[in-house]
Formats: sequence, structure tokens, C-alpha cells
Amino acid sequence: MWLNPEEVLLKNALKLWVTERSNDFFLLQRRRGHGEPTSRITGLLVGALDTVLDSNARVTPFRILLQVPGSQISWVIASGAVIEEVNKHWDWLVHNLLHSLSVFENKEDVTSFVKGKVKGLIAEEVRGRQAAQEDDPEKFREALLKFELHFGLPSSEKLVTYFSCCCWKGRVPRQGFLYLSINHMAFYSFLLGKEVKFVIPWAEVTRLERVSTGLMTEAIRVNTRQRQREFSMFLNLDEAFGVVGQLADIALRRLLDSEGLELDRVLQQPTRITKRILEEQAIREYVLALFRLPRGEKLYEVASCSVWTPHARCHTAGSLYTTDSYLCFSSREEGNCILLIPLSEVLSIEKAETTSLLPNPVIVSIRTKKAFQLIELQDRDELVESLNSRLRSMQWKQSMFRSRKDSKRSVVSVMLSSFNKRQTKFSVCQIINISAEKAKERLWEDHFTEFGRGVHMFRTEKIQRLVAMGIPESLRGELWMTLSDASSELESHQGYYTGLVQKSMGHSSLTTEEIERDLHRSLPDHPAFQNPTGIAALRRVLTAYAHRNPKIGYCQSMNILASVLLLYAKEEEAFWLLVAVCERMLPDYFNRRVIGAQVDQSVFEELIRERLPELAEQVPDLSALSSVSLSWFLTLFLSVLPFQSAVCVVDCFFFHGIKAIFQLGLAVLDANAAQLSASTDDGQALMILTSFLDQVGGEDSSSVPSFFIIHGPHVAFAFSFIIFLVICVFLCQKFGDLTVRQIERLRCRHRIRVLQAHEDTTKENALRLVTPDVSISPENLAHVYDLFKVSRNYRPSAWRYGDSGRSYVERQYRLDRPQFKSLYGLLVPWPGGSNQHTDTLANRTFTLLDQDRDNLVTFREFASWLDTLYCEELNEKIRLLYRLHIPPALTESEDDPSLMKSPLLSTNRPLYVNLSSGDEDEVKDYQEQLKQMLQDLVKEKEKDVEKPLPLMNQREFIQFCKTLYSMFHGDPEENDLFQAIATVTSLVLQIGEAGHRGQTSGSEVIGQEKAKAAASAQAEDTGGDGSSESEWTVSYAQILASLLTEQALVNFFEKPVDLTAKIAEAKESQYHQRAGLLTLQQGTS
Repeated sequence: MWLNPEEVLLKNALKLWVTERSNDFFLLQRRRGHGEPTSRITGLLVGALDTVLDSNARVTPFRILLQVPGSQISWVIASGAVIEEVNKHWDWLVHNLLHSLSVFENKEDVTSFVKGKVKGLIAEEVRGRQAAQEDDPEKFREALLKFELHFGLPSSEKLVTYFSCCCWKGRVPRQGFLYLSINHMAFYSFLLGKEVKFVIPWAEVTRLERVSTGLMTEAIRVNTRQRQREFSMFLNLDEAFGVVGQLADIALRRLLDSEGLELDRVLQQPTRITKRILEEQAIREYVLALFRLPRGEKLYEVASCSVWTPHARCHTAGSLYTTDSYLCFSSREEGNCILLIPLSEVLSIEKAETTSLLPNPVIVSIRTKKAFQLIELQDRDELVESLNSRLRSMQWKQSMFRSRKDSKRSVVSVMLSSFNKRQTKFSVCQIINISAEKAKERLWEDHFTEFGRGVHMFRTEKIQRLVAMGIPESLRGELWMTLSDASSELESHQGYYTGLVQKSMGHSSLTTEEIERDLHRSLPDHPAFQNPTGIAALRRVLTAYAHRNPKIGYCQSMNILASVLLLYAKEEEAFWLLVAVCERMLPDYFNRRVIGAQVDQSVFEELIRERLPELAEQVPDLSALSSVSLSWFLTLFLSVLPFQSAVCVVDCFFFHGIKAIFQLGLAVLDANAAQLSASTDDGQALMILTSFLDQVGGEDSSSVPSFFIIHGPHVAFAFSFIIFLVICVFLCQKFGDLTVRQIERLRCRHRIRVLQAHEDTTKENALRLVTPDVSISPENLAHVYDLFKVSRNYRPSAWRYGDSGRSYVERQYRLDRPQFKSLYGLLVPWPGGSNQHTDTLANRTFTLLDQDRDNLVTFREFASWLDTLYCEELNEKIRLLYRLHIPPALTESEDDPSLMKSPLLSTNRPLYVNLSSGDEDEVKDYQEQLKQMLQDLVKEKEKDVEKPLPLMNQREFIQFCKTLYSMFHGDPEENDLFQAIATVTSLVLQIGEAGHRGQTSGSEVIGQEKAKAAASAQAEDTGGDGSSESEWTVSYAQILASLLTEQALVNFFEKPVDLTAKIAEAKESQYHQRAGLLTLQQGTS
């Protein structure tokens, strides 16, 4: 394969390579020992040397080198595992390049020409690999070439897919192509000699909508902070809208969010994203949400099939989904029939004989001596083989786990027995209609007989009705464990909870303090939590979960949920139910910013507009309703409904997932639509909903209308109004047609809006904190913030070093050293003489700004530094430079190979500069310079009330001079500046020498006026510094006064620098930097 050209300095070191073919410019070499009779011994020896001498040799045994006549350096340009592969590359070089190279006179031109050709071949291979993954490789290759040609984006910018469409400009459509890449959407049109093209970064997209107007067919509207674009006339608008939403969602989750949102491992590597990957990911997200599977489950196969359903006495058609640990089946109409089979329950998966009535049957046998029959499976053999492979792996892991558990049984049993004494199954202390409970129990027992019992029972419309009626108290804990599949987690993690409790109890942290504060606020009126036993159980569950998942830790409302779970399940079961809710059923809900809940509130608003249009028309601003409904979603109505009704809602939640909360929320608003429409303010609307929910489900059934009394085959019992609402959801079907697939699509789209709104709020807060302390204009400060944020996002490690003592904004927006150095190079106003010295100054600046020594710089600190460089007076700029050359910024161990550490300058004579005769008359006498210095010092001291800076020793001063020289490099006045700094250096050296001699000998070694000047300035500036009397030192005031004597230096530091232009350049440079960084991260992941 072709390789990026890499230098080889020891191309034949120790005769490790044998040249097979050669010409004037290329060598084809074979690794010694490969293909030789003595290859076993020689290969081992050479392999051992490879690890020490030659990193390239470890890859392949054949390579091609580019060699230029007369040069000792060669470049590896191709390698291969077999000689045939390398020979193809050799033949291409000989036939296409060799003749052309002979006409070059300069060997550097030869090298550049060949390197460019090889890199072009590599790019072509990359395009080929990308195109091979598409349905039509040739068309995709053509589109990829056009994408690169039209937009000039970095080579690492991977094209995912493209669509033919129109972009509307007012009333004029422009036909062209919409290109979707990992970081951008780009449009190009060339019509009637007019070219239209633009690029929109995904990070700038704030909203996606499907709109329809009279001027166009249905279109996709893309909103950014600056403008909006509309695209229509897609061949398949649903497909295009889905891909646009996915890419924007993925990019924003990768770039903007710092915590809380999980992103699949495949999507964390943008170079692997293709249209096919996006389609698979959309199906995976749907399957995880429909069956409420663990977020780490990987989807393997999706197959159409039919399952024998004994209750219906027929085969039900649908789709089979297989993951790491589950077999999942869903009927064609979502919700009619669902089957979930954990592989841990499976004994065998076997093929049966095919007949005309049973084509391609497969029998799945489980531990409870039941079997499931699947037919009409395409590619049955491969599917069964794959499933059996995963089944054998899981059975082996289970056997190993059981053997380890058996070996520790004596210890574990003791711990479990001690916990069982505490594991109390709390009962609800309310008077319950015993006959109604018994009737419901009989209905459930009949259902178990017909549909099965356990995780793998058939879930049909009948169980929906039973759940809506309310699960019997005696079965509630079992069914919650079954419907959420927390039972499988409990079975596969025996002893896990016990271990967590032992590890977590007794540790004090901010999380445990929050838990302690909320323990007595959890169902305070319930007798179960008015005694130490209940409180202790709740404490153990919440603390153990915080220890298990520190990313979530503890969030308010978890206490309410956990307390209800403890009422109906044992302590360990309650823990696994809490795991299921927080990590699978309500993903991204319980973190510091409750992003998942905010997304669902945004989805809820759209559902209100769609399902309740009259209410939405009367109440245009739905934010008030969504703020009220936030607690409904976070606590599953437990905090707003009477207890018995709220528990019925939890029953529905465990069966339907979040869909039940959406449906019930819509039902509540629908029941109060007339009153809400007539309300005059948000407070009145809140009172309407609060009053309604307080009255729903009361114990007094006399308030329930007679037509709400439902008669069953066993008994007639009265249901509260909330039960009626839930039944309406599923029986009347007003909101029952809402599906998991619809919710997932809405979540994907609304997550974009929520993340961007959160970023806008955080940006406003950050700028509000910093603006009063700096003189940078608000517009420029906002742009600096954007640069700062992008630097943080593309190196996502910095935010994790959070300090709980800081505000959220301060914790999130901080840069580590590599991030800071990258941004420093983009925004520092002065040119650097060398990259090495610029890097050294960046390191010192970071150390200086890192005031709390946590290896992070906050946005406030960064803005203050930038404000000093661009907006402060000359003396503050010099003060900053001075501080960069004394501890703590400059350390004794600083890795600087410069000879300036051991200065060669003489300190007992002035540094003379050869000036032209015309300039000599303009040089001031040193006596007058010192007088002027003293006058400036007096003025400066009157203004300067800050703590005096430490003195600077000779080594530090030489580093200071070196920095000044590097700053002037490339300046139009470079020569004048060099002469000025030479004069100032000479003056300061004399001042320091005068002070040094005065301290060591006490004699008059310089003129009376110079001695007084040096002693006066130094005494005033040290302020009792306590430095060694024998050390050569100068003060900040002395250096500042010396610099003020040279007008060229004053002009340089007072010359205004256009920060706006610098920011514009920085944004362009940062884009290319981060593109390269993405490529590097993808290569190392």
C-alpha cells in the first residue's frame, strides 16, 4: 500500500534490508530473513532489532524507497506483505514517474513532486474505500470529487452522503446538490452561468423543521444563529430529513456537550460514519427504546419472521432483533405483540425441519421448559450459527461466575443473611378494597396461564388493559422487575449490590450530603419512611447507586422514585429497578443538567401543537405548560398525584416506558383545555392543573361519575378518574397511536434545539461574569468565547477535572495546557522568533494564569490575559512580561536548551551598538537617562498600589531580553527595535551591576547620581523582598523606566492591534487545526 512519505536515515543499517530492484530514484527492498532458507533464526534476530532500530520494519517485509542522487536521506513511500503487491506499485512508478523525474534539475523538486503524487494516490485510495461502502460506488466517487473541488474543506472532512434538491432564495429555487459530511452540510448549484455555494457547520445549526408553504412542496428548514435555509424537491424527503437530523445530533453531542449524554462508540469515530452506519444506528436507538434494553447493547441482526403465539393460535408476523444479550420480537404494528427473551434464559437454539406450512423454522428453548417457534427466517443458517456462538459465550461466562460464586458461598451467604434482615418488603398502609384486589389477582393469574410468566411472556393489548386497571399490590414488585427486565440484571449480578453497599457506606462527599438532606423529604407522610428502618434502606439504595454511577451520582427526584420502589420491592430489587429507570428507561434524565428531561419537554410542546391544536392556538407560549410538566416527567407524576393514582402511573410507565408519560400528560391537558384556554396568566394555569391533579384519584369514589364504574367478569369496582384517563389513552386511542419510533425521531431533532439553547445560556452567563472585568468589546469577547469553547471541545479531557466548589460555568469552561497553548498561538498579538520560544512562553503564561494550580485555566483568566495584551496600558503589558520571567512562571527546571541560560554577556561593561554617525548625536547621555528614569518611577509608584513584584536575577533578565528579541522578529521597524532593546539591555545591566557592587563592597564604583538612582529605585521596589545581598538583581520599576527611554519600544507596545482581525484569522486557523486533530484522534482510537 502507498504510505505517507517518511524519512529513513539508516536505510541499510546493519544490513537489515536487501535491495531486490533499483534505479536512479527508487529502491525495492526485502527485509533480510524473509523468504530465505535460514529465515527462522535470521527473522527472529532481525525482528528483535526492529523494535530498537527501525519502526517501519515491523509493519511489512517489503518496501519501496525514494532516493535522490547525492542525498543521504531516503523516504519510504510504499510497503507490502507480499512481493506481488509491491511489484504493482513499482511498475506504476517506473511507467508513470521515472521518465518525468529525469528532467528535474533540483533534487528538492524531485522529492516534492514524488511526495505530492504519492499523497494523491493515497487520497484516491481513501475515496475508493469510501465509495466501496456505498450502494453505487462510481456515483459516490464522482460526488466525493465534486465535494472536494467545490468547497476546499480539509482532506479529513469525510463525505457521508448527498442529495439532489433545491435551495430557495426568496421565491427563486436553485437546483443543485446538498452534501452532508461529518462536520458540515454544504450546498452547490451552477445554473445559467450563476454559481451558488455555501457551507453550514453542524455546530451552528439551532433548529431543524419540516415546513410546507404555498410556494413550494414540503421542505426542510435549517436554522442557524445568523439565518435560515430551506431545501425541497428531494426524491425521498423522509430519508434526507432523517440523515440531516442524525448528523446534526451526533455532531452537537460530540462537540457541545461535556457530560451526561452517551454517544455510541462507532459514532465517536467520525471517519467510520457512513450512510449505512447511520441507518443501523437509527434502528439500534429504536430497538433500545422499544424494549428498554441496556444502552451498551449492540444490535447484530434484524430479520423478518413470524412467531407462534399460543394465545392467538396462529403465527404473528413481525421483526426479530438480536443483540448481545437478548432476542427481541415486535409485531408489524408496534405494541400489538412484543416478546423479549434474555439469552441468559435460553437453553438451546435449533433448526427444525422445513415444511410447506413451516418454512425455515427455528426453535428457542428456555429454562422454564417452554419453547418459542420462529418461521420464515431468511438466512436462517447464518442467524442460528451467530446466535449459538453468543449463547455458548454467555453460558461459559455464567458457568465461570457460578464457580466463583460457589467458592465464596460461605462468605456471601453470611452477608446476604445479614442484609435479608434489613430487606423489608414495605406494605402500603391504606384501606384497600380486598375483593377488587383479589379479582385483579385472578385476572393476572389467568393471564399468566395463557401468555406466560416472567420476562419472556407475550406482551399484548390484553396486558395493556390489565396494567391500566392497576397491578395488584401483591404482584406489583414482581411485575415491575419483569416488565423492566431488572430481574435479569439481578440474576446476573449476584452479590453486586451487597458489595456496593459495603464500599459506599461510611464515605462522606457532596453527593452523600445531598442524599442525607433529601432522605426525610421522600414520602414524608408515609409510615414506611417515618422510622429508621425505611430511612436506612433508602440511604443504602441511593448511596450504592451514586457509587455505581458517579457520572449521575444523585439527582433530586431520585429519592422519591427510590422510596416508591422500596414500598413494593425488596431492597436489592429496588436498587436494580432504579438502575433500569435511570440508565435505560429515562436516559440522560438524571444528570446535573437533566438534558434528557429538557429534550422531552421540547418534544412534549410539539406534541401539544400537533395533538391539541386548539389549546396551542389559545396558548401560543407553551413554555409555561412545559415548565409545569417537567416535574411530571422527572417524578413520573409521583410528586403531583395522590399516591394510589401515581402508583398506577408507575405501573403504566414500566410497561410502556416514557410513552405512557407523554400520553398521560396530553390527556391531563386535554381534560383541562377549556380552562387553560381561558386562563389569563401562567399562575392561573398552574393553579388549574394543580387543583385538577390533587382531586384526581381521591379515596372518595362518590365523586366519580357513574359511567366511570367499569364492570368485569368477576367483580365491579370503581376506578378513580385518573384510571379512566389512562384507559382512555389505550382504549379510546385518542393519544394511543403515539409510537416509540415517533418519540425517538422527535427526540433526535429536539435534542439539537435543547443543546444549542443550553450553550447560548451558558455563554450568556460566562460573558456576564467576565465582561465587567475587561475592556474587550462585547462582540469580540463573544468571539473569543467561541474560540475558547472550540478549543475545549476538540480536546474533551479538561472539563473532567471539575471542582465542586466552583460554579458550573467555571467548572465547564477551562482549558488544559495543550488546549491553552494551541489557542495562545492563535491570539498572541506579537510575532514569535521561533516556534520553540513561542511554546516556552505559552507554557510560562499557562503556569502564571493557573492560579489555583489545578493545571487548568478558566475563561475568566484567559480573557483577563488577552485584555492585558490588547487593551491595557504599556506598563501593564511590561508587568505581564516581567511576571512571565520570574517564578512561578519561570522555574529552575524549565527545559530550555538555549545557551542564554549560561549568559555570555559581560556585566561589567556597557553593551555597545554600532550606530551610524547620524544617529550617534541622538543617543542620550546615561546620566540624563537615569534622571528621566527616576522621574518616571515616582509617577509610576503613585499609580501602582499593587503588591511589589519580586526582583529579577541575571538569568531571568537574560530570558526577558530573549523574549523581547523574539517579539520584534518580522516587525517593519525591526532594526530600530533591535537597536533600542540593545541600548536598554546595556542600561539595565549597568543598573544591576551598580546595585550588585554597592551591596557587595559598599564602595563608590559608579557616579554619585547613578548610585543614588539605583539604590533608590531598588529599595522602593523590593519592599522587603529579602533577596540575597550578593545576587545581581533588577526590579520591575527599573526595567520599565529603562524601556520608557526608547521611543521605538514605547511605540511598539502602545501600537494598537486589531483584535477583530486577529480573531477572524484565529477562527480560520482553528478550523484547520481541529480538522487535523480529529484525524489524529481517529487514528489513535
